Amino acid sequence: MKKKANARKGHPDYVVMLTVAGLTVVGLMLVYSATFDWSYQVYGNSFHIALRQFRWVGLGVVGLVVFTFVPYEWWRKAAVPVMGATLAALLLVLIVGQKRFGAQRSFFDGSIHPGELAKLSVIIYIAAWLSSKGEQIRDLTYGLIPFAVLIGVVAGLIVAQPDIGTAILICVTAVAVFFFAGADVLQLAVGGAIGAVPFALLVSNFPYASDRIAEWLQVWRSPELAGHHMKQSLIALGSGGLFGVGLGQGQQKLGYLPTHHTDAIFAVLGEEAGLLGCLIVVGLFVLFAYRGFKITMEARDPFAALLACGVTCLITFQALLNVGVVTGLVPFTGMALPFISSGGSSMLVSLAGVGVLLGVSRGRDVSEGRRAKGTKQEGDRQYAHLDRRRGYRGTRLSRTRGRAGAQRRR
Repeated sequence: MKKKANARKGHPDYVVMLTVAGLTVVGLMLVYSATFDWSYQVYGNSFHIALRQFRWVGLGVVGLVVFTFVPYEWWRKAAVPVMGATLAALLLVLIVGQKRFGAQRSFFDGSIHPGELAKLSVIIYIAAWLSSKGEQIRDLTYGLIPFAVLIGVVAGLIVAQPDIGTAILICVTAVAVFFFAGADVLQLAVGGAIGAVPFALLVSNFPYASDRIAEWLQVWRSPELAGHHMKQSLIALGSGGLFGVGLGQGQQKLGYLPTHHTDAIFAVLGEEAGLLGCLIVVGLFVLFAYRGFKITMEARDPFAALLACGVTCLITFQALLNVGVVTGLVPFTGMALPFISSGGSSMLVSLAGVGVLLGVSRGRDVSEGRRAKGTKQEGDRQYAHLDRRRGYRGTRLSRTRGRAGAQRRR
């Protein structure tokens, strides 16, 4: 028992910590740069709006530290209560939530968004659910159907706010984790095709969503006919050139660029730090994704692997969507850029998710002492496996379970 406990003790992934720290610092600088003029005109203090972001970052860092030292097995036990509380919050916000900008999705003057909290809750729950099913997830009645019902309920409650962007992100992340767990690819393809029908109907029934898609299509057909939001974003990116106009010197944030401190903050980065600054930020997200999937592959058991995969996919996909929107590659979704955009709930969830990921990294079976002495032993490290060779019908995590079972038999 003592040997097993010692094997579970490790260090958090310092590369992930430094990467997230770098992105957060960049975010704080950009939020201040994007809001100092607006804050001074409204509140007489150029730091007033940015200060709120500093407070949320402080709370998020506390959550990150706490979650880093929470054993990841605890999340398996807490999955059902966490999911239940999230569903209750999603229902409650539709009844007593505050309506802002035509959507009823938040509490406390827009500070708390249950839809943001649902991102992490869904990952925790489906990681626990999928890891308990094993090979049964390839059975339609035990796998895809209940999975689709669960995700459909959560996405439906979020769409009702309405917040289609968050619903899409949750669905895409959940499907990625389901695929990683060993789901049947044909079932996923058929399910995705069926799910595309209600999604198309939803878009057509929400004028703002269909307008955003029409605006996006105009960018590709004729850039000069692009909508105001897209046009100002592209102007900001183009104005920055290679090295940018300098931090705080951008002009698009002065009433031209909508949501410049939240959804469009990457455009502010492009104008003030140029192409070089954008590449550095994108590179940090790429590094985060690489380390996140490395933690996933080195996880001790299927639940830990699915948990790490979910957090990594969530943050990576959200960053891709935000950058894609600002550069005109995808329609406008209203998605914040993780660690950088202004916003309390988004920052808390992103940093808390990193804490969960670091908790998984601490739980890896790291027998570095024996490897350093050259006494490499089978079973020193356990890897979640993504292999799907021709004719192989098992879960992509089978190697992890196989090695763990072999160790128990010894």
